[in-house]
Amino acid sequence: MGRHARTNQLIEAAKAIPAEHNPMTVRQVYYQLVSRQVMENSRSQYQAVSNLLVHARKAGVIPWEWVEDRLRRPRTVSMWDGLPDFAETARSACRRDVWSTQSRYLEVWLEKDALAGVVYEETEPWDVPLMVTRGYPSLSYLYEAAEVIAQRDKPAFLYYFGDLDPSGIDITKTVERGIREFAPDAEIFFERVAVTPQQVKVLGLPTRPTKQTDSRSKNFAGESVEVDAIPAAKLLGLVRNCIEKHLDQRALARTRQIEAAERETLVAIQQQMRRWWRLAT
Repeated sequence: MGRHARTNQLIEAAKAIPAEHNPMTVRQVYYQLVSRQVMENSRSQYQAVSNLLVHARKAGVIPWEWVEDRLRRPRTVSMWDGLPDFAETARSACRRDVWSTQSRYLEVWLEKDALAGVVYEETEPWDVPLMVTRGYPSLSYLYEAAEVIAQRDKPAFLYYFGDLDPSGIDITKTVERGIREFAPDAEIFFERVAVTPQQVKVLGLPTRPTKQTDSRSKNFAGESVEVDAIPAAKLLGLVRNCIEKHLDQRALARTRQIEAAERETLVAIQQQMRRWWRLAT
């Protein structure tokens, strides 16, 4: 197969992955190509996929919005075109705290900031806090998280998603140990959901050699797997299962009912404000 034909084949394969679920990060697309045995698992191949996605988007083969950079975002100031516009923002942002009427409290913890946008698709509709550690979390981050858990004063269920490698396992332990230390009286249930050795086998996740330069590798057996390697749909399903099994549907329905009524009130206020604004301007 010629170089041009091979490039077109890779572009078609890369296009099919975010077409199933988007947006995705470059690393997610890369790992799915590895899982489907289109690419080898190596640093050079990752760079090749990154360059390929740049070329494909510039050529209009893959929409720009299918691949995103979740680490670099512009910092902007919130502004409105007047009070009616601000009122619309307030109406759309009006949400009841789902977990204030639930008998339990829930958080999802994630090692990779690059995956936050994907996981947020499942945590946001249920008002579940998404706690991103970005590797090892700071002591302040753990302290503040523990303070929130303690203030909730109800059983707290924390679900962790991270890499299956020496540091990833140690980060999990660091998070759990820190939360328990700073909230000693709280009833905490901590579970590492992914990545697990069983998931590697069942899902056929691509592995990489464990870094022997990592001081924690002596207590780690086998090859390493990044949480990015889990297909997006499967990752979302894992998060969804963690959330839904704790929801009291009757309490949730009541919360949504009150929320809808409050939004109707804000709509009436918004309409009145628009009439006033037209007269004033």
